[in-house]
Amino acid sequence: MTHYVSRKASLSPSVLLTPPVVVLGSTSVGDDSRIFSFSVLGFPVKRKLSELGSSEQPLEEVDRVSSGCRLGKGVIVRTHCIIYEEVELGDGVELGHGVLIREKTSVGSWTKVGTGTVIDGYVTIGEHTNIQTGVYIPIKTRIGRGVFIGPRAVITNDRYPPSSRIVETVIEDEAVIGANATVVAGVVIGRGAVVAAGAVVTKDVPPGVVVAGVPARFVMNREEYERRKKLYEGLNP
Repeated sequence: MTHYVSRKASLSPSVLLTPPVVVLGSTSVGDDSRIFSFSVLGFPVKRKLSELGSSEQPLEEVDRVSSGCRLGKGVIVRTHCIIYEEVELGDGVELGHGVLIREKTSVGSWTKVGTGTVIDGYVTIGEHTNIQTGVYIPIKTRIGRGVFIGPRAVITNDRYPPSSRIVETVIEDEAVIGANATVVAGVVIGRGAVVAAGAVVTKDVPPGVVVAGVPARFVMNREEYERRKKLYEGLNP
């Protein structure tokens, strides 16, 4: 099995590709990046698929309509990832296996995106954020820098699905979202706030507080959370 790399693409000589990998459009990949088997870079958006002609070389047709994506230096893309066109991954971004990132998404440098995560497009994610396995991030989500999102957390963008109104959901810098938590459409999680595992957040969470339950309610401040964390880690408070 071999690669397909567009003639329009720009890959640093130090990029590692393990076959088969598909690179479409004017995709650029920076120094020392690693792209592993069965991944696709620069997959075109849905409206462009109708422009495809019939061809004995279908990848050439897909390549023709793709505008490509941009990956920085030292990016790791593990097997079976699909990255759409007009996606930007900063330096040192690391993807688990089977990650899907849709169009017009920007992921800040040194962010990690866990296996099986879906980022559904038009999303911004800041630097040094850690997104764990199986997280769902919909259109019009804004995530800050230094955020932690636990496994299977779900963010939503529609309060009365399926409706015609999609709203922005925001998770500010250094917030923590626990495993299996749900953040309802339009909510703002404040800077440094913590959402406990399994919580359902239905209204804005102020900066620096911890919420838990269904619906999520205040349980402590971030200072108390950090004190308990140190005790849990076996350190002096």
